[in-house]
Amino acid sequence: MLNRLEMLRVFCAAADAGSFKGAAMRLGISPQAVTRAIHELEALQGELLFHRNTRRIQITAFGEALAARARACVGELDALFASGKDQEQNELAGVVRLTAPSSIGRLRVLPVLTALGSAHPQLQLDLRLNDQIADVVDERIDIGLRIGFPRDNRFVVRAVAKVHFRVVGTPALIARVGLPASIGELDRVPTTGMVDRNTGRAWPWLFADGEHAAPAQPAFMCDDADAEAAAVLAGIAFGQIPDFLADQHIAAGRLVPVLQDLAPDPWDLYLYRPQRGPVPARIRLVFDALVSALSAP
Repeated sequence: MLNRLEMLRVFCAAADAGSFKGAAMRLGISPQAVTRAIHELEALQGELLFHRNTRRIQITAFGEALAARARACVGELDALFASGKDQEQNELAGVVRLTAPSSIGRLRVLPVLTALGSAHPQLQLDLRLNDQIADVVDERIDIGLRIGFPRDNRFVVRAVAKVHFRVVGTPALIARVGLPASIGELDRVPTTGMVDRNTGRAWPWLFADGEHAAPAQPAFMCDDADAEAAAVLAGIAFGQIPDFLADQHIAAGRLVPVLQDLAPDPWDLYLYRPQRGPVPARIRLVFDALVSALSAP
């Protein structure tokens, strides 16, 4: 005797195919096995499911009603026991919303997301690049990347790297105005200023032992890290910029680090998730991929 699930599966196949032979071909079993399954199910139901003659079968009214209910039941059970691959594909579909600072978002986050998008076409990746702290509730952020210190202890936070800040200038600028030998000497050379959009004032430059300095008369002001780095590279002024924007140019000789003995302690680069509890597979996939990429030297 077949188990009842298999009886229903055979019955649904026969109802859909309109013949026992068609059901047998669809299920990869013999027509005789289909006939036996229908007979057993009719005995259990106490009702005829198909009218039969030598040429064809015709589902009964009772059979039609049973088939509608059986399809739903079999479909739900099949979904429960879907293959791991099918289940994974379903779980790795949907929207993942991210926020990151503009510069590091373009340099380090975007390549990870484009690779994930190619490998998992069902993902919908929504990246918001902004140097301001996002409102994770209003913007429904799933994953955020920030430099500094977490502001909300309810978040799930993972420190992935350290960000060093370099005071740098071009060789041509140094030849023109000289090297500042102390924090105080920054007032006699052209400097850049990064504007805090919340206050409209320039962020202070940071140094060792908690010292800081505000550029007195910046030669260049902006509110975008890439623009500030471009101004420094153009030789307009000295600037304090993060290592991910400075180091490649230092290595190539386009920029020269100054006041290195006064460099501040590095800040954490951290990933966060605003929600505790169960994590959808699509969000864990993106989070883990970013941890791996951003932790790499």
